[in-house]
Amino acid sequence: MIPGMQGIGKIPELRKRIFFTLWMLAVYRFGVFVSTPGIDVEALRQQFATGDGTLFGLVNMFSGGALEQFSIFTLGIMPYISVSIIMQLLTSSIPALEALKKDGEAGQRVITRYTRQGTVVLALFQGFMIAVGLEGQGLVLSPGWMFRITTMITLTAGTSFIMWLGEQINEKGIGNGMSIVIFAGIVARMPQTFVSTLVLARSQEVAPLTILIVIAFCIATVAGIVFVERSHRKIPIQYPRRMVGKKMSQAQTQHMPLKVNMAGVIPPIFASAFLLLPATVASVTTNETLAEMMQYLVPGSWVYTVIFAGLIIFFAFFYTAMIFNPPEVAENLKKNGGFVPTVRPGKATADFLYGVLNRLTLWGSIYIAAICLIPQIFYMKMGLTTFAYIFGGTSILIAVGVILDTVSQIESHIVARNYEEFMGKTSKAKGGVGSMGYSRSRLLRR
Repeated sequence: MIPGMQGIGKIPELRKRIFFTLWMLAVYRFGVFVSTPGIDVEALRQQFATGDGTLFGLVNMFSGGALEQFSIFTLGIMPYISVSIIMQLLTSSIPALEALKKDGEAGQRVITRYTRQGTVVLALFQGFMIAVGLEGQGLVLSPGWMFRITTMITLTAGTSFIMWLGEQINEKGIGNGMSIVIFAGIVARMPQTFVSTLVLARSQEVAPLTILIVIAFCIATVAGIVFVERSHRKIPIQYPRRMVGKKMSQAQTQHMPLKVNMAGVIPPIFASAFLLLPATVASVTTNETLAEMMQYLVPGSWVYTVIFAGLIIFFAFFYTAMIFNPPEVAENLKKNGGFVPTVRPGKATADFLYGVLNRLTLWGSIYIAAICLIPQIFYMKMGLTTFAYIFGGTSILIAVGVILDTVSQIESHIVARNYEEFMGKTSKAKGGVGSMGYSRSRLLRR
């Protein structure tokens, strides 16, 4: 049985990690309100006053409101995610990168360095495009190359700082740093959005019954996400009787749990990163061709729905293949004497795992696409556009997924600590019995 969360206070290391994570998130939220120099922020807010009905709302959601403020964190963590996707695709197709991946920790450090360098290059490019677009919109106090260079450096430094902050959370905090940063940006805007929605009902702009239906639908969405995220397929693994040292171990049956959604929150984040890359530039540019193209990608349109769903399904299969390797699992089972009942060890086991994994991933990807699209479309049909972004399926899936993952890591720390304490007490008890017996034997001999 997994111990309760009350064990957090008894573990100094875990408590320190949680406080460190909260401190890093506080620093991140403070930086969201530090505006980039040279921008007329008030004019920018008026320019995007109705931007929640476009991809601008999605950009603003993932940046935690930084784009609306045009802060130093405007680009957010999305350049890093975009480059990470590109690096993973290149690793599968370029032999040199694939060799680095197989080289263990040393090779992974090299790939990480390439990812960081690519993030800086992409952030510089996006920063330049945004600076040029802002000049065209007349939102710059002093246009010119000085402003462009300053904006490029400032936005790139902000993205680099967030990237460093996420890595620090991975190393010294709790949870996945990049996901927690996105989670913090989404959750920070939820209270304000919820209150503003209630104000609409109070002012009779939206019917109170509509608000109740929306809240009930939102609760049902959260319950559905929790249910599916906790669901998994148990594959029985049989271990025959065998010699372990000088003892014969009994035959036993264990289970290999495969989650329905093994990719977690990665597919919607990756899919959003692909859509946000052109949207970030298009939201501040006057290019008519690009603006016309972006009209087809308005959330709620059939083009956006099809592209977003397709990207989610693709990245669900792609990321699952990255984290679970059936041939490797089958080989490890064969080495340890384990096998799936009615399935021959080796290649047959790998084929069996492939079949199970593909079916699970198919249903898991459909589930992710449905969760990310249906609530958002439903809220928009109810006339709550801003609510659709902040409490939409993508936001709720990321929020619930990050919370479940973080809680799981906290529980793992508690279980590990309790196990260490139990083993320590057992060792002391054995030592005490041994020393007492030794002393007694000496006394008897005397």
